[in-house]
Amino acid sequence: MALEMRTIHITGVVFGREQGIRDGVLTVDPEAVARLVEEDSRVKSVRLDLAKPGESCRILPVKDVIEPRAKAAGGEAFPGLFRDTVEPVGSGVTCVLKGCAVVTTGPIVGFQEGVIDMSGPGARYSIFSKLHNIVLHIVKADHVDQHEHEEVVRLAGIKVAHYIGKLGVDHPHYDSRVFDWPPIGEKFAQYPDLPRVVYICNCMAQGLLHDTYFYGRDCKAVLPAILSPLEFADGAVVSGNCVSPGSKTTTYHHLNNAVITSLLEKHGKELNFMGVVLQPLPVTLREKYRNVMLSVEAAKSLSAQGVIISQEGFGNPTTDLMLTCQRLEQNGIKTVIITNEDAGIDGMSESLPDSVQEADAIVSTGNSNATILLPKMDRVLGELPDIVRTTGGNSESIRPDGTLLVEIHGIMGSHNLQGNTLLSATTV
Repeated sequence: MALEMRTIHITGVVFGREQGIRDGVLTVDPEAVARLVEEDSRVKSVRLDLAKPGESCRILPVKDVIEPRAKAAGGEAFPGLFRDTVEPVGSGVTCVLKGCAVVTTGPIVGFQEGVIDMSGPGARYSIFSKLHNIVLHIVKADHVDQHEHEEVVRLAGIKVAHYIGKLGVDHPHYDSRVFDWPPIGEKFAQYPDLPRVVYICNCMAQGLLHDTYFYGRDCKAVLPAILSPLEFADGAVVSGNCVSPGSKTTTYHHLNNAVITSLLEKHGKELNFMGVVLQPLPVTLREKYRNVMLSVEAAKSLSAQGVIISQEGFGNPTTDLMLTCQRLEQNGIKTVIITNEDAGIDGMSESLPDSVQEADAIVSTGNSNATILLPKMDRVLGELPDIVRTTGGNSESIRPDGTLLVEIHGIMGSHNLQGNTLLSATTV
């Protein structure tokens, strides 16, 4: 299995009738995009805006961020969402519009949606502040309930990202890189002297607006599965959750999984990257035990000598993380876990809600409760008053002078648990 990634670098985005890419500038027709979104009768209205790096602009409450991608020679990126037939991804040719993203916002769905500041101190803590963002402000029809609201916004964002990604299919200027992923038997023999490493990617599957979709299937109905890291790049895994914004794994994060990127870079040099296990994080303890057992057995079937596990969310997902780590270590498999800390505003509270003795190699993505004062912005895209209902915000977040006092939690991706963040922590 081989995947060619054709990366087109976007240095600017403008609105216009003649859609396409020229000299790095992407032109998008806002009316055409709006018509596409409004094909869903559950959408009352949609408005498009642009937000560029360095601009005095704030976007909130953000639901998801998606990088535009499309298959160049047939096939479908983000499979399983819009067609009845489903074909495997992770091979062929995929076009990536690097440097831009589709951002979905509008009236709040739940309470765990976040902020993107395009400049100022908040911009330091979000990778999305460095992108040219195409912002969709989506208002649902009156009859649509909360869970359907999430679905409407999720599908609209993916549909638009795929539509824009297709603008790059025939573009002649791109950087090409080919990733080869042979069958497991061949992989085992490829680098016999290097340690065999597996990545377990935890994903939300709890309902109550905390879900992930695998080939279009709600992960509440999915058992742990072995997949190629190349499937992530084609949108096999899509975010559908409203978990706390700081630790939320957006679709953009799945497409650009930082752990997978690092393991691919080290593959054949420092380690033999054997594959990925997608581990859904359910609600009940019985289901957790089952998924932990199946994930560990999957890692063993890949002949893992070492495993990296990334968490998603916080609270009871830490139990899945710790139980998996414990069982792997008990099977002789060295394990590193990635998690954040919720240590309170002063950093003095217990950092993790669960732990095991075997978890002796932990990468921290920082204390999510640390507070930050964000300056007033010239332009706000979305619903500023909703900050009082988001994780990381409170009733006193909006100051009389227009500044915002929020926890790091409230900034999208600020302590991303795949490690795609500037935050960390060290033992002192």
